[in-house]
Amino acid sequence: MSLATLDLVRPTTQAPLHVAPAPAATPAAAPKIRAVPTGTEARGFVLYVGVDEAKALAAGTNLGAVVEALKKLAAQLVPDSETYAAVALAPEGAGGRDVDVVRLALQDPSALAKHRQVIEPEPAPRAGIIVDLSRKRVTLDEATAPLTYKEFELLQYLVLREGRTIDRAELISSLWSVGDDDAPNERTIDVHVRRLRSKLGAYEEIVRTVRGVGYRFDRHADVSIRHTTTPSPDVF
Repeated sequence: MSLATLDLVRPTTQAPLHVAPAPAATPAAAPKIRAVPTGTEARGFVLYVGVDEAKALAAGTNLGAVVEALKKLAAQLVPDSETYAAVALAPEGAGGRDVDVVRLALQDPSALAKHRQVIEPEPAPRAGIIVDLSRKRVTLDEATAPLTYKEFELLQYLVLREGRTIDRAELISSLWSVGDDDAPNERTIDVHVRRLRSKLGAYEEIVRTVRGVGYRFDRHADVSIRHTTTPSPDVF
C-alpha cells in the first residue's frame, strides 16, 4: 500500500483524537566564515573536491555528473549564484592525494608554499669563513676566495685591529707607499673595499662601513682567524 492510498480509521465511539502540532524543526546554525579584513567583502568561495575519474566510476557516476550536481545544488540554495568549475589534470602515476593535486593545479597559495618546502632542498649548512693570516688566504665555505694581494692586505689590516674603526686616510697611508702608481685617494679607497666585499660573498658584512668615518672588521660566529704566534709585520 502506498502512502497516497493509506487511510486512518478511528472508532466512532471515542472522542476525536487531538494531536498537538509538532514544533517546527530548528535549522542548524550555518557555519560562519571567518571575519574578512576591513574594507573587503566576501564574494564567493572555492571548494576543492578530491576525486579522480576512477573513483567516480566506481561509485556509478563520473566527474561531469558530480560537477553538474554541485552546480545545481548551488542554484537551489542561492538562485542568483554563479558557478565555475575547472578540472585539475596531473601526469599519470603522479601519486599523492587527489585534493592536494587539485589545490596545486588551481594555484592554492598555501598548497604551493607547502609544495615548495617539499621539493626545494634545505640550503646546505655553511662551513664559515676562515681568514688565515699565516698563509695569506681566505676560505669561504671551504672554497678559497680569489683575493688579490692588496685585497688581502686590506682585510688583514682591519682584522688585526678588530673592533676599531679605521678611517680612509689611515688605510691609504698604511697600505700604499708614497708615489705608488695605483695609490688611491679617500674616494677611490671605497672602490677597493667594494671589490674586497664582493669577493667575500655571503660574508661581506665582516667588513662594516661606518658612515662618515671609515671601515671596521666585525667578527661573526662563523668567522675564524688563524695566525702563527709570530706577530704580523704590519702590527705596530
